[in-house]
Amino acid sequence: MFRTLAVFTGLFVLAGSASAAVQTKKITYKHGDLDCHGFLAWDDAVQGPRPGVLVVHEWWGLNDYARGRAERLAKVGYIAFAADMYGEGKVTEHPKEAGEMATKVRANVQDWRKRAETALEVLKAQPQCDKTKLAAMGYCFGGSTSLQLAYAGADLKAVVTFHAALPAPTAEEAKQIKATLLVCHGADDSFVPQQAIKAFRDALDKGGVKYEFVAYPGAVHSFTVPHADKHNNPGMKYNKEADEDSWKRMAALFAEKLK
Repeated sequence: MFRTLAVFTGLFVLAGSASAAVQTKKITYKHGDLDCHGFLAWDDAVQGPRPGVLVVHEWWGLNDYARGRAERLAKVGYIAFAADMYGEGKVTEHPKEAGEMATKVRANVQDWRKRAETALEVLKAQPQCDKTKLAAMGYCFGGSTSLQLAYAGADLKAVVTFHAALPAPTAEEAKQIKATLLVCHGADDSFVPQQAIKAFRDALDKGGVKYEFVAYPGAVHSFTVPHADKHNNPGMKYNKEADEDSWKRMAALFAEKLK
């Protein structure tokens, strides 16, 4: 395991080269009878297969924020696929509706994982994707979804979460984790109980999982989302330093694990 870090480091923003030519397209795929509308981003100036990153949205659904993060990854050479975990491209800005949609998916853990696995297969099927170099990352609900992929034994080199709920794996699930985990957490996030954090970390420690847990002082839920304050919920607020440092840490982990 890695020790908890409470940090603020220098600002860091990844930028694409001047010659970058990021392409995007919507991809419709099936999960059972459900039509899902994902979003693919890649730089066509990059030659040959490159590492793939699955991006999983917050509980609001696959919105512009998640798509923007996929494009940002494409600008630095990855192929990124933003999954549609609700199907039919459903999105909302109402917390009650978002909570209901996320709860419905989480109610069936096996199906939740299969939805994520289906999206990962879509990413792997792209000709620009190097199937041997895969990662997953997500925000809030999307972070928990990425963890569920890891618990299911998905062939991922790295998994990164941002202000996610932290479901604890069982002992057997912890043994199945192949990825190195980076958990970026707001130290003052009232949405994630300390008891849940302890159970999560205890399970990883007992399972010998490689992970880093980074807690940002003063950061609350949704600290990576610039428009989080619009919901008028004091528990959801953007934190520029935590956002930029967590992205920098993710970039370093991907560079190490995806080569």
